[in-house]
Amino acid sequence: MAAIVTGLIPILRTAVDSTATYKGRTMWFGLLCIRLVTVFLAQFPWKSLNEDFDCSNRNTFCTKACFNKHFDNSVVMAWHFLFILLVLSVLLMELFSSHLRSSFQKKREKEMASQSEQGAVTDPTTTVGGRMMIDLHKSKSSVAVYLFSIVLRIAVELLFVYVLFFWVLPKLDEEPFPCHAQTLGNCSVQHCVVRGAAEKRMSVYALLFMSALVIITSGLFCLYSIGHYLCSG
Repeated sequence: MAAIVTGLIPILRTAVDSTATYKGRTMWFGLLCIRLVTVFLAQFPWKSLNEDFDCSNRNTFCTKACFNKHFDNSVVMAWHFLFILLVLSVLLMELFSSHLRSSFQKKREKEMASQSEQGAVTDPTTTVGGRMMIDLHKSKSSVAVYLFSIVLRIAVELLFVYVLFFWVLPKLDEEPFPCHAQTLGNCSVQHCVVRGAAEKRMSVYALLFMSALVIITSGLFCLYSIGHYLCSG
């Protein structure tokens, strides 16, 4: 995970120094950074999950069998996978803005080469401080891609909230829970507990707060974009 944090630095530098930008771009990359740091810190209580799982039966085989039965879904890997999907939702608009700039430059070069007297190619961008700014008022397709990236971001966060509520939190019961392992050889019914449940639960709450922040921000931007760029004509 530390390598991922280090590898994100060039991406952020590109986001700041890029010659192409659009509305809310800096904020999306900022939320992405905060989300990455939150995942990085939240995974620490889960690193020793195998050692934190203990059962009344001291048989190692039985304890591992109960561990696999209790944590039947991946936890940390699901967080990482969903974060990758979140990154892809941000990069979608980056790829589109790059394509838009390249496409317009080719049209302009072709127009200059032909020296036609037709009307100038409609430029869906404006220049602000030497940087290309995508003007969403001039291109409905840009608005559609922008809204799609936001909706995709909300969908990923809702899936993440589902994972936290139904995959993770139910596994952190404070009281010892029974493990029915009668079918596992000589293993009898035993009671197991997850140590450090408070720290693990707090890490889940931090991730839920971050997801709620992204969902609310994305939802507000989605409504703003619909009202400002589509409904306003």
